Amino acid sequence: MTVATGQASTHLRRIDRVWAATALILLAVLALDRDLFLASLEFLATSWLWTLPFVLVSAVLAASIAATALDRPLGESLRRRAGEAVVIAGVLGALSPFCSVSVVPLVAGLLAAGVPLAPVMAFWVGSPLIDPEMFVLTAGIIDLPFALVRTGTAIVSGLLAGFATLALARLAWVKSPLKPHIPFADPGTVYGTGCDLDTARPVMLAFWRDPERWSRFVGQSRAIGFFMVKWLTLAFVIESLLLAWVPPETAADVLGSGAWWTVPAAAFIGMPTYLHGYAAVPVIDGLLQLGMEQGAAIAFLIGGEITSIPTAMAVYVVVRRKVFSLYLGLGLGAAVLMGWCVQALTSLI
Repeated sequence: MTVATGQASTHLRRIDRVWAATALILLAVLALDRDLFLASLEFLATSWLWTLPFVLVSAVLAASIAATALDRPLGESLRRRAGEAVVIAGVLGALSPFCSVSVVPLVAGLLAAGVPLAPVMAFWVGSPLIDPEMFVLTAGIIDLPFALVRTGTAIVSGLLAGFATLALARLAWVKSPLKPHIPFADPGTVYGTGCDLDTARPVMLAFWRDPERWSRFVGQSRAIGFFMVKWLTLAFVIESLLLAWVPPETAADVLGSGAWWTVPAAAFIGMPTYLHGYAAVPVIDGLLQLGMEQGAAIAFLIGGEITSIPTAMAVYVVVRRKVFSLYLGLGLGAAVLMGWCVQALTSLI
């Protein structure tokens, strides 16, 4: 009996807790609501159809930069020109096609490649808020002025987050933002082998010609990819349930009163309510027609994209707790500040 109990305990320890949690959630949903279970599977498949290329690119990017030994010179170069890097990252974030969850693998890859946290944070915060396709959609459904305002707030939010992080650059946890146990916390480690790379190794762009570097590249890219896949799968499952149980229209409807508190309320309501940028446009358009203030609409959009529960989950497993708290604080701060600014501007016009 003791031997059998010990073997069962060993098997349980070998089960990945993330995959187990995902499976248990899906089984519980299947038992309670078969239609919701099928809808969750469909949402999961659709989400991965969009997100998988970003995960693959991020894994290959981080592993290849480490294999070529470009991580340290890249990081040192960006640290010397940190201000310029923040500005470029903030503008590029508004032009990128990433949504709030799909940007996390790329951010993890950039941090693993040695890119400082400040420009990464600027890209991280600004990227989910707008992109060219979303701009056209917003201009067509709502109007061009609101699309321009949304673009402006996205760029400013990214820049504010980047420069706020830059001001904290000397702190140890800002210099080392990734959690130590994840597969890409230190680009100088060969994950899965326990071996350390030579910190003085020369740069070698054609790393595939070196069998040792190629082996390290394959191992690290696989580790990064598998790690992100399991956590994002859990995030997508929870996201599908949030969309079913907390419809964005219901949560956003309370923000149409136009009272002074609607802007901070909109930012905080955006946290548990995942509102995808494209799905948000018709919802916000309807609320604006019912009298919702534009400032509250902007705050809700920023809060919903940056600090939603699925996004927060994906961020939490990647970065240290202090960095996670900084990310949430900057996201909520940007939502409230941009909402109030838009509110003030609209009242003057």
